[in-house]
This record gives sequence, C-alpha cells and structure tokens, in this order.
Amino acid sequence: MTGVPGKSGNAFGVLTDDAFARSRLRLGVPRPQQNKPHNYEVTWDGVRHFAYGYGDDNPLYCDPEYAADTRWGRLVAPPTFLYTMGEDAAPNPDSETKALLKGDPFAGLGSYQAVMEFEWWRPLQLGVRCRVLEAQVGVEEKESRFGGRTAHVTLDYLYFTGDGQMHAVRRGTWINAERHTSKQRAKERLAQQPYTPEQLAEIDAAYAAETHRGPEPRYFEDVEVGEELPQRVKGPLTTTDIVVWHLGWGMQLTPPGTFGIAARVRRKAPGLYPPNALNVPDTAQRLHWEPARAQELGLPNSYDYGGMRETWLCHLLTDWVGDDGWLWKLHCEHRKFNYQGDVTWVRGEVVDKRRTDVGNEVHVAVRCENQRGEATTPGTAVVLLPSRDAAVTLPEPPVATVDGMLAHELARYGVGES
Repeated sequence: MTGVPGKSGNAFGVLTDDAFARSRLRLGVPRPQQNKPHNYEVTWDGVRHFAYGYGDDNPLYCDPEYAADTRWGRLVAPPTFLYTMGEDAAPNPDSETKALLKGDPFAGLGSYQAVMEFEWWRPLQLGVRCRVLEAQVGVEEKESRFGGRTAHVTLDYLYFTGDGQMHAVRRGTWINAERHTSKQRAKERLAQQPYTPEQLAEIDAAYAAETHRGPEPRYFEDVEVGEELPQRVKGPLTTTDIVVWHLGWGMQLTPPGTFGIAARVRRKAPGLYPPNALNVPDTAQRLHWEPARAQELGLPNSYDYGGMRETWLCHLLTDWVGDDGWLWKLHCEHRKFNYQGDVTWVRGEVVDKRRTDVGNEVHVAVRCENQRGEATTPGTAVVLLPSRDAAVTLPEPPVATVDGMLAHELARYGVGES
C-alpha cells in the first residue's frame, strides 16, 4: 500500500531527525479519518461485492437465507470487511491537536506496508454499523538494504459496533524510505513470460478444486499437527482484478469520486494527484494499475495491495474452519511485491493445537507464494474450532472499551512505560 506525498515543515521527501521527533509526538493521539467509510452499514450487496472482489462465493457471506440457518443466524461479513467500514470515533481535535496532526512528518517518502496484524472478537453481521478509532502507537528507526534509513510507523485501528462492543483491532506497520534512495538501491529485476496453455490449465484446475467447508463442522479432535490446508490460487493478477477488488474495498487512500468531485479534492490536496504522461492529474494510487507510474518510482511493474493478500489468507482459513469455526488472529508480513502477471498460491499448515482458557486453538503457518517459489507474504494464524461436545465461544478483547483498548495497545508497544 503506498503513501501519498503532502506538505510538511520538513525537507520534502527527506528522512530527518525532526521527522522522527514530530512522529513521536503523535503517539496515542486519536487521528480523525480523512475519508468517509466505503460502507456505513453491513449490507447484503456490500458484503457480496467485497467477497466477489477476492474470488469468494461462500454462502455464509453471499446468501442471507443460507446464513440464517447457521449458528450466526444471519449473514456474516468476511473478516477483512472491516477495511470498508468505520465511522470516525476520534474526538473533535482542539487547535493544539490539529497543529500536531497537520501534515505528514514523512511526506514525500515512499511508504510501503510491511506488517499487518488482526484480532477479531465479534462478527460484523447484516444491519450492523461500525466505528473506528485510529491512533499511532509506535515509530522506530531501522536500516534497510532496500531503502537505507527507514522509519517504521505502526498504526492501530480499533473497531467497535454501535452498541459499544469491540469488534476487532487492526495493527499495521508501514516502512517509510526516501524514494531516490530506494531507486538507487533496488536490485530487483522482474522477468515475466507469457503463460503456456499447460500452466493456465494447472491454475484453472486449482480453481475448480476449491470448496467451502461450510456447514460440516471441523472438529478440534480431528485436526493433526502437520496437516496441510487445501490451497487457494489467486491470479495471474490483472488490472481487471484490481478494479473489481476496488468495487468492494473502496478507494481507501484517495477520496472517492471522479471528475468534479475529484477536482474539488485536488484543489485542496494537489499532492494526491500527480500528473500522468499527458500532464493530466491522476490519483497517486494508480501505480497499482499503471505500470509506467510504478516504474517512475523505481519498481518494475504495478503491484497489488497488502490488504488483498491479507484477505486471501483469510479466504484460505475461513474456508477451512467452516461455518462453526472462528478466525481469531492473523499476523502477516509483506516481504515482496506481488506484481501484475504473478500467480499467488495461498497455503497453510497446522503447526500446533492446544486447549486454553480461550478455547480449542489451532495454530497455522500460512503464506502467499508466487510462481517463482517466493513467499511474498508469510504469516501465522490462530483459529478456534468446535469440539464434539462444545461449540466455539467467541474470544474476549483484552479490555472491553475502546479507550481501554487504546491504553492497552500503547502499553503493548512500550509507550508511556518508565
């Protein structure tokens, strides 16, 4: 996921000590959302469009009549549907807070999503509205062979429903690096060849073999350490895939809207719309579907979003656990780009199972792997499965309130500790 250039008091596009100092002042300060949510409410259409956007036709997400007969009693949204939701829960900032949050300390740098971590405690179901509180909880300086000196910024997104119950936390870490340094040090060379009929037939056969566990319970007692999950395949990635993904996901970074609506946004934030080859202003996000823009920034081709691969991993896991299981935790690291034209094989293996106070935990090593055999996004997950004598009990958040959760998260990253 890319960052967007903007104005700040720093030398634009240069990583400075002052930028780190300014960033640290923001720790724990709720940040108002810049854009409205793509979905204000969980609807049948919204959920179906999101699920179809990553290739999932699970009736638990797409068929309200089917979902009504499951343990949930009504349609459920896929785990990462939270990306599309979240009415702003940040308090109205005073003048001092506005000044603190103005601009981006790392404006003009390349910003790349490196880590994303989730915990889910309750489902988002048909008719539910959701709020989100965003705050920075960490900033760390690190050296990178790819980008030299870098700033690792961690943001928390705390989601809760209209009745105040915590839904989930999303913790994301972005690496900020000077673009010119990235260009100088980037060593990756991309060689892509047309796919043969035999290769495409193998991919189509994998698609044809995909099934949902659905209403058949996967019991904890039947799972074995070392067991492989049935793989999923995504690709070869095309511009069309990115477009259809956006239909369900929304734009996320650039404010939604075209033509006159976009022009009004551009007048306020011209940095969001760098000109294309015809000198026409266009969204900075276009590097995800416009190879020429990606190449201008030192990359060999356009590439996907981290959120897509996170969702693909969820697809693997939710199909495996079935209607009666629960995906509790997911941690993944985006280590390589997934370029247009690449195929991603989504795979997992059971590495541990244990009974705890939370429930019947199954720990899974997961990964997204391209056709070159490279793990682009390795990760880990914890799912909860029913036993033959007890259904899954949903896990509880560490703290019941959003304010308490923010304090908990800050402490998790050592903020405020002596």
